[in-house]
Amino acid sequence: MALDIDEIDRKLLAELQRDGTLSVDQLSERVALSRNACWRRVKRLEEDGVITGRVALVDADKLGLGLSVFILVRTSNHDPDWLQKFRAAVTSLPEITGVYRMSGDLDYVLRARVADVKAYDRLYQRLIAKVALSDVSASFVMEEIKETTIVPMEVR
Repeated sequence: MALDIDEIDRKLLAELQRDGTLSVDQLSERVALSRNACWRRVKRLEEDGVITGRVALVDADKLGLGLSVFILVRTSNHDPDWLQKFRAAVTSLPEITGVYRMSGDLDYVLRARVADVKAYDRLYQRLIAKVALSDVSASFVMEEIKETTIVPMEVR
């Protein structure tokens, strides 16, 4: 359920998404709000679960994890036991950075970061050892045109 977020909250969220290290003073200047009002709003957004955390974004290429992979999964098994094993498997593998249950032809799409194709193959072998999958294919990202963590804050 969407919360009632006003224009000032949206401005605060936009600024924090661009730079989570901003002090309350810097943030209040950017959104033209008093320091105390700014602090109260940020606290409320945290308490309401709108702001779920603050992180440092890391350049995967500089860490030797230059290959992004989308893993496309189909399964013929949809029972609760299989789903529990699948969830445990994908959450235990740190290379897998996103897991999405899909509508349509695919059952799941996984996003992973690895060093190269050999590293992907090792990940694939570890995944299928943990859970039975009917059909797995992978697409390797040739060029990242846009990658962002920013949730759009345009006023509706």
